[in-house]
Amino acid sequence: MKAVALVVDDSRVMRNIVMKELRASGLAEFEFIEAEDGADALKKFNPSKIDIAFVDWNMPKMSGIDFVRKVRKMDQAKNIPLVMVTSEKTVGKIEEALDHAGANAYISKPFTAETLQRKLAPLMKQIEENQASRSGGGFFSKLMR
Repeated sequence: MKAVALVVDDSRVMRNIVMKELRASGLAEFEFIEAEDGADALKKFNPSKIDIAFVDWNMPKMSGIDFVRKVRKMDQAKNIPLVMVTSEKTVGKIEEALDHAGANAYISKPFTAETLQRKLAPLMKQIEENQASRSGGGFFSKLMR
Protein backbone atom coordinates (compact mmCIF):
# COMPACT_ATOMS: atom_id res chain seq x y z
CA MET A 1 0.00 0.00 0.00
CA LYS A 2 1.12 3.55 -0.75
CA ALA A 3 0.39 6.33 1.72
CA VAL A 4 1.04 10.07 1.83
CA ALA A 5 2.21 11.16 5.28
CA LEU A 6 2.41 14.72 6.57
CA VAL A 7 5.31 14.97 9.04
CA VAL A 8 5.12 18.04 11.27
CA ASP A 9 8.03 18.96 13.55
CA ASP A 10 10.06 22.14 14.01
CA SER A 11 13.25 20.01 14.04
CA ARG A 12 14.44 18.90 10.60
CA VAL A 13 16.45 16.14 12.31
CA MET A 14 13.33 14.82 14.02
CA ARG A 15 11.32 14.93 10.77
CA ASN A 16 14.10 12.88 9.16
CA ILE A 17 14.02 10.35 12.03
CA VAL A 18 10.23 9.98 11.77
CA MET A 19 10.48 9.44 8.01
CA LYS A 20 13.38 6.98 8.34
CA GLU A 21 11.58 4.89 10.98
CA LEU A 22 8.31 4.93 9.01
CA ARG A 23 10.15 3.57 5.97
CA ALA A 24 11.79 0.93 8.18
CA SER A 25 8.43 -0.06 9.68
CA GLY A 26 7.31 -1.62 6.40
CA LEU A 27 3.70 -0.57 7.06
CA ALA A 28 3.38 1.19 3.71
CA GLU A 29 5.32 2.74 0.88
CA PHE A 30 5.32 6.29 2.24
CA GLU A 31 5.52 9.55 0.34
CA PHE A 32 6.25 12.46 2.68
CA ILE A 33 5.18 16.07 2.93
CA GLU A 34 7.10 18.03 5.58
CA ALA A 35 5.96 20.98 7.68
CA GLU A 36 7.94 22.92 10.27
CA ASP A 37 5.05 23.87 12.58
CA GLY A 38 1.29 23.65 12.88
CA ALA A 39 0.67 26.79 10.80
CA ASP A 40 2.85 25.47 7.97
CA ALA A 41 1.11 22.10 8.27
CA LEU A 42 -2.35 23.69 7.94
CA LYS A 43 -1.24 25.39 4.70
CA LYS A 44 0.01 22.04 3.33
CA PHE A 45 -2.83 19.91 4.66
CA ASN A 46 -5.10 18.66 1.88
CA PRO A 47 -7.63 16.06 3.10
CA SER A 48 -8.00 14.61 -0.38
CA LYS A 49 -4.28 13.87 -0.63
CA ILE A 50 -2.99 13.27 2.94
CA ASP A 51 -3.50 9.74 4.32
CA ILE A 52 -1.98 10.24 7.79
CA ALA A 53 -0.24 12.99 9.78
CA PHE A 54 2.53 12.71 12.39
CA VAL A 55 2.60 15.78 14.60
CA ASP A 56 4.97 17.05 17.29
CA TRP A 57 3.38 18.84 20.25
CA ASN A 58 5.71 21.76 21.01
CA MET A 59 6.36 24.01 18.02
CA PRO A 60 6.46 27.75 17.34
CA LYS A 61 3.60 29.60 15.59
CA MET A 62 1.07 26.79 16.19
CA SER A 63 1.44 23.78 18.46
CA GLY A 64 0.73 20.27 17.28
CA ILE A 65 -2.26 19.90 19.57
CA ASP A 66 -3.80 23.08 18.09
CA PHE A 67 -3.19 21.67 14.60
CA VAL A 68 -5.01 18.45 15.58
CA ARG A 69 -7.96 20.44 16.96
CA LYS A 70 -8.25 22.54 13.78
CA VAL A 71 -8.06 19.49 11.49
CA ARG A 72 -10.71 17.67 13.51
CA LYS A 73 -13.10 20.58 12.85
CA MET A 74 -12.81 19.99 9.08
CA ASP A 75 -15.64 17.74 7.92
CA GLN A 76 -13.61 16.21 5.10
CA ALA A 77 -10.72 15.34 7.47
CA LYS A 78 -12.60 13.51 10.23
CA ASN A 79 -11.34 10.06 9.15
CA ILE A 80 -7.69 10.96 8.55
CA PRO A 81 -5.49 9.42 11.26
CA LEU A 82 -3.57 12.00 13.30
CA VAL A 83 -0.64 10.71 15.35
CA MET A 84 1.09 12.74 18.04
CA VAL A 85 4.84 12.03 18.06
CA THR A 86 6.20 13.93 21.03
CA SER A 87 8.44 13.98 24.06
CA GLU A 88 5.41 14.93 26.20
CA LYS A 89 4.79 11.86 28.37
CA THR A 90 2.42 12.91 31.13
CA VAL A 91 -0.92 11.15 31.44
CA GLY A 92 -2.66 14.54 31.22
CA LYS A 93 -1.06 15.35 27.86
CA ILE A 94 -1.83 11.89 26.48
CA GLU A 95 -5.47 12.21 27.60
CA GLU A 96 -5.73 15.71 26.13
CA ALA A 97 -4.45 14.50 22.75
CA LEU A 98 -6.44 11.27 22.51
CA ASP A 99 -9.62 12.02 24.43
CA HIS A 100 -10.14 15.74 23.84
CA ALA A 101 -8.28 16.93 20.72
CA GLY A 102 -8.99 13.91 18.52
CA ALA A 103 -5.59 12.32 17.91
CA ASN A 104 -5.78 8.64 16.92
CA ALA A 105 -2.47 7.52 18.42
CA TYR A 106 0.26 8.82 20.71
CA ILE A 107 3.91 7.90 20.26
CA SER A 108 6.52 9.05 22.76
CA LYS A 109 10.02 10.03 21.66
CA PRO A 110 12.35 8.23 21.39
CA PHE A 111 10.70 5.41 19.42
CA THR A 112 11.63 2.60 17.04
CA ALA A 113 10.22 1.17 13.82
CA GLU A 114 8.78 -1.64 15.94
CA THR A 115 6.92 0.90 18.10
CA LEU A 116 5.49 2.43 14.94
CA GLN A 117 4.41 -0.99 13.65
CA ARG A 118 2.62 -1.81 16.89
CA LYS A 119 0.88 1.55 17.32
CA LEU A 120 0.04 2.20 13.67
CA ALA A 121 -1.08 -1.25 12.47
CA PRO A 122 -4.71 -0.60 13.53
CA LEU A 123 -4.70 2.69 11.59
CA MET A 124 -3.50 1.15 8.32
CA LYS A 125 -6.91 -0.43 7.69
CA GLN A 126 -8.54 2.96 8.16
CA ILE A 127 -6.11 4.46 5.63
CA GLU A 128 -7.00 1.76 3.09
CA GLU A 129 -10.72 2.42 3.62
CA ASN A 130 -10.20 6.18 3.23
CA GLN A 131 -8.25 5.65 0.00
CA ALA A 132 -10.95 3.34 -1.36
CA SER A 133 -13.73 5.85 -0.62
CA ARG A 134 -11.72 8.69 -2.26
CA SER A 135 -11.17 6.64 -5.40
CA GLY A 136 -14.83 5.73 -5.69
CA GLY A 137 -14.91 2.55 -3.69
CA GLY A 138 -13.15 -0.70 -3.21
CA PHE A 139 -13.49 -4.19 -4.64
CA PHE A 140 -17.29 -4.43 -4.56
CA SER A 141 -17.93 -1.08 -6.21
CA LYS A 142 -15.55 -2.05 -9.03
CA LEU A 143 -17.52 -5.27 -9.53
CA MET A 144 -20.74 -3.28 -9.86
CA ARG A 145 -19.40 -1.03 -12.64
